Amino acid sequence: MKTLWALLLTVGLLVGAVQPSGASPGLCVGLVCADEIQRSERLPWQLKLRVSDQRGQHERLLVDCRDGVLSPQIGLVDRGYAAALAKRACRIAVGS
Repeated sequence: MKTLWALLLTVGLLVGAVQPSGASPGLCVGLVCADEIQRSERLPWQLKLRVSDQRGQHERLLVDCRDGVLSPQIGLVDRGYAAALAKRACRIAVGS
């Protein structure tokens, strides 16, 4: 079933019927979603995230997966959800 949906999405993108911006974000926790998740080249325990919420606010975050510290610690996106999202992304990215 997943293969069929992937095939239909690919065909839709090629034909132009589906816009890439209509695709779902990479990872969501509560009201906050992250996309453009990247592992730092120099520091393998560090992730760079682009997070956004349902109010349309977005920002870029840096998370240290060793202790879960977000940088910056204060911002537009709710830090409770952002911290949970960062913890989940770290488990997926660094654990693999």
